[in-house]
Amino acid sequence: MNQPPNKPSVRFVEIGEDRAGQRLDNFLLAELGRPPKSVVYKMIRKGEVRINKGRCKPENKLSVGDVVRIPPFNVPEQYAPAAIGNRLLDALRDSIVYDCAEFMVINKPSGLAVHGGSGLSFGLIEALRQIFPDNKQMELVHRLDRDTSGCIVVAKKRSALREFHRMLREGEMDKRYWALVEGRWPNRKKVVNAPLKKNELRSGERVVRVTPDGKESLTEFAVLRRFSDCTLIEAKPITGRTHQIRVHAQHAGHPLIGDDKYGTDDVNQLFKGRGIARLFLHAESLSFPWKKGRVSVQAPLESRLFDAMESL
Repeated sequence: MNQPPNKPSVRFVEIGEDRAGQRLDNFLLAELGRPPKSVVYKMIRKGEVRINKGRCKPENKLSVGDVVRIPPFNVPEQYAPAAIGNRLLDALRDSIVYDCAEFMVINKPSGLAVHGGSGLSFGLIEALRQIFPDNKQMELVHRLDRDTSGCIVVAKKRSALREFHRMLREGEMDKRYWALVEGRWPNRKKVVNAPLKKNELRSGERVVRVTPDGKESLTEFAVLRRFSDCTLIEAKPITGRTHQIRVHAQHAGHPLIGDDKYGTDDVNQLFKGRGIARLFLHAESLSFPWKKGRVSVQAPLESRLFDAMESL
């Protein structure tokens, strides 16, 4: 006789130090496999979710020792995670450049968004959650543009996420990028200090412009290597604005090679023929204090891009 499938049951989860301070709705999203927020809010509104046997609200902050009642729940099929190919999952496993109990650093490939949405069924974080299904607290510490490759930090614990956000606010994380730009970047151009503002075109496309009423934005630049008609530079963003390096390089008169938003179409087409068919922006290294020491991580440039650069 066939056994009936196991039905989900009520769970009671006691909150430890690592989850203290987290909002109830964010806690439930992670625990329930990240269904739409509306599903979580409905559970809370109906009183199916309780904290210490009492009714609660989505914005309630959890404390050590709290016991959260979680009702029976299966992720509906339409909200189930997108199937991600084994080839990408294997590639991401091989892209881990630093790993410890609190966080990992991934060498993100170009072309992969950091998270799903806006027509994308999945991104880096969804893929990592599929690789490591038992790590329900996994969260992105910061972001990279979809076409940018290189170092990105993923926290495994909420305590680590809080510490990284503190470091980012206080400027303790040193991030260095490699970028190939048009023309001869002058040695004297070591800083671009130009305010940036996000705008949206009629098409819905988001662009960033240098404008007096924008947010203060500062990037430090250094020349790494010169070629006949382009320059490999190192960029260190002091602030963290959207598209900051790309727009500051354009503002300096040297757009990034392969940048279809802020670059030059003719130049991009020329370099595509030379083997550079993507945005040449790579988060090459990260350095930050951790516990009683310092963590420094480098992410190698993908071989195709490196070989194309060497052939210049």
